[in-house]
Amino acid sequence: MSERAPAPVTSIFNAIARGETGAAADLLPLVYSELRQLARARMAHLPPGNTLQPTALVHEAYLRLVADADPGWENRRHFFAAAAMAMRRILVEQARRKASIKHGGGLKRTDIDTSDIPIDPPREDVVALDEALTILAKEDPRKEQIVMLRYFAGLDREEVALALGISVRSVDREWKYVLAWLHKQMS
Repeated sequence: MSERAPAPVTSIFNAIARGETGAAADLLPLVYSELRQLARARMAHLPPGNTLQPTALVHEAYLRLVADADPGWENRRHFFAAAAMAMRRILVEQARRKASIKHGGGLKRTDIDTSDIPIDPPREDVVALDEALTILAKEDPRKEQIVMLRYFAGLDREEVALALGISVRSVDREWKYVLAWLHKQMS
């Protein structure tokens, strides 16, 4: 019987676990397109005027992920959950930075060429979402993980259920609860 060689990503995770230097750097080319897709999905929810590009978000998140000597990723899902958390932190930091007085605080940008009063499009408040998720993590860590995996990592219901070892029905039930809870917290 011939043994199947592990997938390249799995081999790299094994090398990272063994502490091989440079193994984490070998991971980026294999997961780059997925990370960019994840970044594009997250950034689609940002308000107009955002200066951060998906490529920059991927690079910044990856630099943060490999900064630790032992990132401790167990598998692909664990890596993408860590990547989603890193992207969340970067987006929250950017939102806080843009909201600071030094960067204009509560002032709104207006286009000089328009004569109409600009109407602000509906937008998600990344800082408020982060604060709500911090509270949720203390109250119910699993529900916070579901939000992280669905919203920030872009996993579907089945993938979330598999990652957390629960049923799809549980994911659906908790997702509905979390959406209502977040709406209440953020309004």
